[in-house]
Amino acid sequence: MDNLIEWKNELGLAVYSYCLMTNHVHLIVQPGGSRFAIGELMKRLAGRQTRFVNKMERRTGSLWDSRYKISPIQSDEYLLQCCRYVELNPVKAKMVESAELYPWSSYAAKIGLVENRWLNLDPCFLSLDATLNGCRRSYTDFVSAGLNPEEQRFIQEVVERNQLTGIGRFVDEVETRIEERIECRGRGRPVKEKREKVMS
Repeated sequence: MDNLIEWKNELGLAVYSYCLMTNHVHLIVQPGGSRFAIGELMKRLAGRQTRFVNKMERRTGSLWDSRYKISPIQSDEYLLQCCRYVELNPVKAKMVESAELYPWSSYAAKIGLVENRWLNLDPCFLSLDATLNGCRRSYTDFVSAGLNPEEQRFIQEVVERNQLTGIGRFVDEVETRIEERIECRGRGRPVKEKREKVMS
């Protein structure tokens, strides 16, 4: 957590959701001015955490098996779905009965149960209601509703394949920017297209 906070501030990133699991980490972040910021964040987190664990456990080698996965996220609706997916990870893994009981995720802070001065509240969360308490209540209800199997499968697939969490014009715009065809397009119903966020 200390490493994440340090590099978040140094690299100018906004962290909207996180969940630290026993063998992997989920982050939803908004990059700052540099398109290399997320790669730099993941490199620094992996490097420092590997050195720490290796020293503590008197081991060698890498801590994580493979390179991180990344998926740009389209629209307000997809962003909230992805945050819910991240914060329900410990429940899905049967580590806790409800998301607010897990101390290593952003959920309890988002709904106002614990204080977290460095977590950023994304515009989608803040648009749920006119007041912060209203936003917290609405988001609590949204997360409590859980993920349906199709939504969970869609998010898992696009992240695993480093694809876009989005459809339609968003995919076309990204293809134009990077001048490369995205062969396997994500599935999902049409939604309002607003901001680009990034999940890793």
